[in-house]
Amino acid sequence: MTREDVERAAAARAGTAVPAGIAAPAATAVPAAAPAAGDRRLAIRRAIAAAMERANREIPHYYLATSIDMSQALAWLEAENARRPLPERLLVAALLLRAVALAVADVPEMNGTWEGGALRASAEVHLGVAVSLRGGGLVAPAIRSAQAKDVGVIMRELRDLVRRARASGLRSSEMGTATLTVTNLGDAGADALFGVIHPPQVALVGFGRVAERPWATRGRVEARPVVGASLSADHRASDGHRGALFLAAIDRRLQRPEAL
Repeated sequence: MTREDVERAAAARAGTAVPAGIAAPAATAVPAAAPAAGDRRLAIRRAIAAAMERANREIPHYYLATSIDMSQALAWLEAENARRPLPERLLVAALLLRAVALAVADVPEMNGTWEGGALRASAEVHLGVAVSLRGGGLVAPAIRSAQAKDVGVIMRELRDLVRRARASGLRSSEMGTATLTVTNLGDAGADALFGVIHPPQVALVGFGRVAERPWATRGRVEARPVVGASLSADHRASDGHRGALFLAAIDRRLQRPEAL
């Protein structure tokens, strides 16, 4: 049992839910009665702030970013969705998640946790997905064994996780078990983001919005759909060279979307 487990259990007894992967702030007083919506939002914000303070204090972050041409991925997505019934159609997010899960095979030290002064690499990619809650705050439930699931399965599980996260219906096996987290602010219009790692994980991948940008190819410049991809990583577990290889591996997968 970890300190986070104890703090989460204490918060639960006090009637305040703590988002997945976020430790409750020890000094926060929580009323015994069920909190009002505003009080609960404040408690969640305090819990998130405490977790981010811990991450910035304990994890020696480094940050990398790249731009990825999404022409091939979007063309494949359009053709694939034309063959699918409406409830089974795919979003770009599913391709991004699947590409990250597969890229771990090339740079495995991005997937795991830092515990007891050492990296505990995971053979399974339990992919945390940051979900914003309607009342404020966020949770990061995990799509378990994402490396073994095709893009269609990931899409179904992503829809289900988002729905249940916003209805407070997540299972304990989906919370606090991620080995690598992905956050996507594309729907908010952000071009790029540089996230804070969820301890004890050692990496976080961020995606911005897909937008048309000038792209040089074969001696000419043309407009292409491009997504900004970033990596926040723990310098104890990897270095900038390995981080750059990881982003390149994600890019390669997205250039071959039929293999996802």
